[in-house]
Amino acid sequence: MSQENVQLIRGVYEAFGRGDIPAVLAQMDQSIEWNEAENFIYADRNPYVGPQAVLEGVFTRLGAEWEGFTVTPEELLDAGDRVVALGTYSGINKATGSAVRAQFAHVWGVRGGRVMSFQQYTDTKQFADAVA
Repeated sequence: MSQENVQLIRGVYEAFGRGDIPAVLAQMDQSIEWNEAENFIYADRNPYVGPQAVLEGVFTRLGAEWEGFTVTPEELLDAGDRVVALGTYSGINKATGSAVRAQFAHVWGVRGGRVMSFQQYTDTKQFADAVA
């Protein structure tokens, strides 16, 4: 089952990269618990519970506040009912014109072919500086 979990998460990143947010949300369990990194600019509403909360609290804000924001997973690690993604964020803040290029680690929890949880780790200072 764990390779299926890796494929599921790969598909989530591919859909996000295409801008197909409905496809991303469709992979989430209705009770998903989503956490942005502590002190991250979108951690103010942690935990986000449910796909609608993730859409409104994270994805909509990313789209409104960043130009060309990308999430590039470079490695997906099979950890059974968890998938760890290592990669890079990049984008330009629309309000300040400041660019970011920051490494990330994402820990996805998967059960029964559904995304149950998400935990982000990244360079929170780089993002805080970009929006200041």
